Amino acid sequence: MIFITAKFPIKPEFADSWPEIAGPFTTATRGEAGCLWFDWSRSLDDPTEYVLVEAFRDGDAGAAHVGSAHFKQAQQDLPQYLRATPKIVSQTVDQDGWSELGELAVE
Repeated sequence: MIFITAKFPIKPEFADSWPEIAGPFTTATRGEAGCLWFDWSRSLDDPTEYVLVEAFRDGDAGAAHVGSAHFKQAQQDLPQYLRATPKIVSQTVDQDGWSELGELAVE
């Protein structure tokens, strides 16, 4: 799978409304056949930063995402709400979902 984590620095005046601003893009992406998850979290250290954790089944699913109409729309709509270009880590990993964190196993 393609596993991606990205940090989005939001302009302070839009930070509280970012989930609604990114909502149409989020909903459309979650509806893609190859999307495994697409989850936003707000940073505990910086309330103007959101972290996106996303995964796609494979390279073809990732390419379909980047080629989608909603991705192209997000490229036009979302930058006006950002303080800077988002930072990203993207890796292909040999698994198809979450694994348990054995070091913190709950019995």
